[in-house]
Amino acid sequence: MLAAGAAWAEDTIKIGILHSLSGTMAISETTLKDVMLMLIDEQNAKGGVLGKKLEAVVVDPASNWPLFAEKAKELIEKDKVSVVFGCWTSVSRKSVLPVFKELNSILFYPVQYEGEESERNVFYTGAAPNQQAIPAVDYLMSADGGSVKRWVLEGTDYVYPRTTNKILAAYLKLKGVPDEDVMINYTPFGFSDWQTEVSKIKAFGSAGKKTAVVSTINGDANVPFYKELGNQG
Repeated sequence: MLAAGAAWAEDTIKIGILHSLSGTMAISETTLKDVMLMLIDEQNAKGGVLGKKLEAVVVDPASNWPLFAEKAKELIEKDKVSVVFGCWTSVSRKSVLPVFKELNSILFYPVQYEGEESERNVFYTGAAPNQQAIPAVDYLMSADGGSVKRWVLEGTDYVYPRTTNKILAAYLKLKGVPDEDVMINYTPFGFSDWQTEVSKIKAFGSAGKKTAVVSTINGDANVPFYKELGNQG
């Protein structure tokens, strides 16, 4: 039986899944874990990869950025995974990056990010601001998008929203939008008391100019944010 177990282990390729299954980011990252498990099952049903079955190793870094690095190291050194799919926030990606560089392993990063980083140990599979945020602004500025004149850049307080909004603020200025027509605001992860913040957005949008909100809010703060937008009309 031991020999059979060893043979089975050699016939699998371990895939690390590093997504928050608890904490403020679980609302977003649990779905990515589910997608990875589904894809692994589908690939195994086709015969696996190079004649070997894929085996998922799932860990929960619990929306805790230093814990992402610990769990990444555990997956690579202890569980001997061949590759890791994981992280959502840029702060979690930046937390694990030294681990992947030191141990020369590979991370597939699945969502949009702020750009300004390129590492040989990371596959960045999502859009950068020039592929997502700027085209959205261009559309909203156009007649089809409503000819927006005022802008609220509302984000969670960490690297991705701050960098994206820095890029967007510079882009809006380049397009002739005056500083007084751009409002930038940040709130912490897990923020829920949106009544005052949405009141500020509503007041900013009542100056007689068409106003749009560009959101880089992440995690479970999205739920009360959109509810309050609806509450305040």
